[in-house]
Amino acid sequence: MGHAAQLLSPDPSDAPLRLAVLASGSGSNFQALVEALRNEPRLQVVLLIVNRPGCGAQQRAEQLNVPCQLIDHTRFDSREAVDAAVVQALQNAAVELVVMAGWMRIVTPALIGPFQGRLLNIHPSLLPSFRGMHAIRQALAAGVSHTGCTVHEVVVDVDAGPVLGQQAVAIEAGDDEASLSARIHAAEHQLLPTVVIDKGLSLLSQRTQG
Repeated sequence: MGHAAQLLSPDPSDAPLRLAVLASGSGSNFQALVEALRNEPRLQVVLLIVNRPGCGAQQRAEQLNVPCQLIDHTRFDSREAVDAAVVQALQNAAVELVVMAGWMRIVTPALIGPFQGRLLNIHPSLLPSFRGMHAIRQALAAGVSHTGCTVHEVVVDVDAGPVLGQQAVAIEAGDDEASLSARIHAAEHQLLPTVVIDKGLSLLSQRTQG
């Protein structure tokens, strides 16, 4: 009987890859990712972490039935302390891949280290152009014909990690920050799920082989 029970027990390598999303704002990329993964049962968003109480992402999590945890950065003394709390929450949920989708904070090695190679960010430019804050405003001020969005791995230098995917967006005559932002966000909603699925399935394959 013991042998039969062993055969029937679940194989951990067959379990879905567990993802978490970090968000500070409206959560539209979070929602786009959750909805895309409905067609990919091998990957599962198990946690949303927000740092702003009542933000749009938190409300979307309730609608999408995704567990949400608030880690209010204003209650901590340092960036490292915030990131340590984030890591604890991620580890408590057995998260394997983390996606920063509008997480409006510069992260530290306290978060990067435990999830090295498994911490992704989406940025509203074609990196390495227009790193840092106000990337869309930077692109408009530079007078370039195209900008876009990039998904990259997070490293200590801001917006400098390996690029995993990009999508270009043309800058049209008469564009302002609002109109260009809307088109870039639409591109992000396509790019982010595609890259996350590719990365997640790669990690899942590594887990299975291991």
